[in-house]
Amino acid sequence: MSDTRSGKSFGGEVDHRAQQLLKLLVEHYISDGTPVASKALAMLPQVQVSSATVRNVMGDLEAMGLVSSPHTSAGKIPTQLGLRFFVDTLLSVEPWQEDRVEQLENELNPNMSPSELLATASEMLSQFTQMTCLITTPRKNQVNLRQLEFMRLDEHRILVILVLDDREVQNRVIHVEEPFSDNELSQAAALINREFGGRPLMEVRHSVIGSMREDKEQMDALMQRALDVAAQAMPGSDGDGQELLVSGERRLLDFSADTSVVKSLFEAISKKGRVLTLLDQCLESTGVQLFIGKESGYRPLGDMSLVTSSYQVNGELAGVLGVIGPTRMDYKDVIPVVDVTAKVLSAAMRNGS
Repeated sequence: MSDTRSGKSFGGEVDHRAQQLLKLLVEHYISDGTPVASKALAMLPQVQVSSATVRNVMGDLEAMGLVSSPHTSAGKIPTQLGLRFFVDTLLSVEPWQEDRVEQLENELNPNMSPSELLATASEMLSQFTQMTCLITTPRKNQVNLRQLEFMRLDEHRILVILVLDDREVQNRVIHVEEPFSDNELSQAAALINREFGGRPLMEVRHSVIGSMREDKEQMDALMQRALDVAAQAMPGSDGDGQELLVSGERRLLDFSADTSVVKSLFEAISKKGRVLTLLDQCLESTGVQLFIGKESGYRPLGDMSLVTSSYQVNGELAGVLGVIGPTRMDYKDVIPVVDVTAKVLSAAMRNGS
C-alpha cells in the first residue's frame, strides 16, 4: 500500500517472537472475532514457547498499546493501533484469484457508459467483499462535452441532449421566451459544437457565460440566442459535481450489534457530504489507502475500517472507490480486491473513451 496512518513507529521495539504472536492473535481475531487466551496461542504448532512466556509477551504488547484485555475475558484482542502495525508490518497480501479478475473484466465492459461502469463496479465490489461499497463519480472538470443537440418540443420548450465522453448522454428540458425554428436550432447546435466541442464540461460552462457577457453588438444574433440556451443546459457551478454511489448499505447491519452506530453510519452515507470530502482526500494519493477506526477522523467510522483506491479517466485521477467494513475485516483479501477493481475500472474507462 502507498499510505499508512499509524502515526507511531515502533522500530525495533517489537521483536521477532512478539511479532509472530501478535500476527497469530490478529489472524485468530479476524477469523473468530473473539479474545485469544495465552494458553490457546501457546498450543499452536507454530509457537515453541510456554503459555507463561506468551503471557509475558502479551503483557509487553499491551503496554505498547497493541493489544487490550476486554473486561469480560482473560484473553486479548488487537487494538486499532495493533491492527495498523499488523497491516503495515506483518500482513502478506497475495494476488487476487485470476478467475475473479477475469469475471470482473468481463462485467466491466468498455462499451458500457461511464455511469453503467461505475454502478457495475460498485455492485461487484460489494458482492466480492460482502461489505458496503462507495464510489465517487468523476468531477465535472474531467468530463468532456463531445456534442450538443437541440430538439424543439413546442414553442417554448427545447430538449437539450448533451453527449459526454462519447458514451454518456444527458437530457435536459429548458424553457425559452422566443420560439426557435428547427433550422435555427440545428444551426445553433452547430455553432456551439464548433466553438466548445471536446472541451471539459465546466470549462464550456464558464466559456459560455463569459461569451454572453462580451459585447453583444459584435456577436451574431443567432449565436447570442444559442449561448443563452446552452447556458441554461449546462450543469450548475455548485461544488465539483461529484456524486456518491453506494452498494450494499444493508450490510452495515452485519458489522455492529450497536444500533446507534449503524444508524449514524446510515445517516452519514445518506447525507454524503462529509463522506465525499473524506473520499476526495484519497484522490491526493495513488494506490490503496486504509483507514482503521479513528484514523479517518470521522466519528461514524470510529469502529470501522475504510479501504479505498483511486481510479482514472483518460489517464487522470478522477474518483475513488472503496469499502466500509469492520476493523476485523480480512485485510489480506479485501486490499487486493479494492486494488484490482480500481485498475480494471480505470482500464474500462480508458478503453471506452
